[in-house]
Amino acid sequence: MKFKSLITSALLMAFFMNSFSQEIGKRPVTPDASEEAVALLAFIYSISGKQTLSGQHCAPLVGSTRLSVVHRRTGHYPALFGQDFGFSYPGYWDGINYRQRIVDEAIRRHNEGFIITIMWHAVPPTEDEPVTFRESIQGQITDEEWLDLVTPGTELNERWQSQVDVIAWFLKQLKYAKVPVLWRPYHEMNGGWFWWGKKGGDDGYKKLWQMMYDRFVNFHGLNNLIWVYNTNEFKEGVDPHGTYYPGDEYVDILATDVYSEGFNQVNYDQLLEIAGEKPIALGEVGTAPSLEKLKEQPRWTWFMSWGEPGGFGRNFRSYLALYESEQVLTHEELPWVEVHEPYIHYPVLK
Repeated sequence: MKFKSLITSALLMAFFMNSFSQEIGKRPVTPDASEEAVALLAFIYSISGKQTLSGQHCAPLVGSTRLSVVHRRTGHYPALFGQDFGFSYPGYWDGINYRQRIVDEAIRRHNEGFIITIMWHAVPPTEDEPVTFRESIQGQITDEEWLDLVTPGTELNERWQSQVDVIAWFLKQLKYAKVPVLWRPYHEMNGGWFWWGKKGGDDGYKKLWQMMYDRFVNFHGLNNLIWVYNTNEFKEGVDPHGTYYPGDEYVDILATDVYSEGFNQVNYDQLLEIAGEKPIALGEVGTAPSLEKLKEQPRWTWFMSWGEPGGFGRNFRSYLALYESEQVLTHEELPWVEVHEPYIHYPVLK
């Protein structure tokens, strides 16, 4: 597979400004957002209700190898390259030692035309990295500790700042490389399984989101982030999508994770009611939506498979149909990717 040696920011901007000028007014919530972030958000607005981007999560340990697995199975690469900055011991699945490799790979994949989405299973500020998932990420902090966390000047607030500053340093490298990032922090907050989950009120989750936004945007000057508010699908024991929404001025895109409810209409309609004209997306999916479901719910601007690509097995034919459909955009179909023939297609596993 051969691409232009480098898709420069100037070429990207010329393409976007010519093609999506009508969407440029729908700018990121970040003041003075980078041209690349403005352009990417404009593109996402332009496909909303028309087409859906394919995406694949690639865990820290495996780098970007899952992209090749998708290609091996379907003959196409996904449009989105997803990663997680991690929390665990070096060498483990979510090892924190892979962060620099993640940044380097994100820059390389951006230069090949992929859209980059990154998250972070953040460590509670009561602990130091590395940690284990069940005991720490899925642990709890007390109400008193939470109040200290969201109160400027406390020891716990200072510890939190130090932790997010580490992540900001990696995101700054992407800023300097002119890589826009779909940034989805503190996801699935309407469930109670993460330490940041189900924190109500003005000093709850909303305050935590606003604190990160302020620290990243106003202190660190990160203007390359597109802020994605990412809930869990609404179901028994999970609060409605809008319960912890931090406000339109802090969110560019709304997303939800779907693992058990089968893309039901209640979730879709509920998220749209909050989003209004803002784009919506499927931040994580256990099984990719069918083509029929995307036709019923056309506002999903992307889906990102979380586990092994597509959940191969009994759902494989449906997954393959997605990647071969005109309704779903794959990597080589992104309008700024110029592919020089021959674009190598390995035999597709059917």
